[in-house]
Amino acid sequence: MNAALDILTLIAVVSGVFFFFAGTVALLRFPDTLTRLHALTKADNLGLGLVVLGLVLQAGSVAAALKLICVWLLLLLSGACVSQLIARNTRERETRP
Repeated sequence: MNAALDILTLIAVVSGVFFFFAGTVALLRFPDTLTRLHALTKADNLGLGLVVLGLVLQAGSVAAALKLICVWLLLLLSGACVSQLIARNTRERETRP
């Protein structure tokens, strides 16, 4: 059972790292701010979720697992707020005469 849990953890963490990498590539390759922002936030949210899932599987206690989930939720909230601010600032800059 322990080996299966380790394999699931490895799969989740490697998948999360792949999504982080894909978000970084999108940040460098997409043409404008809004498409970069969209790709980066989606990839980072999914990547972090998968990494947290892999770490939750290895957590020694329920309290540690809940802390990891709380960190993930806090980062989801902060990422959404920052993305909204960046998008609003970009839109205002593009509509100025």
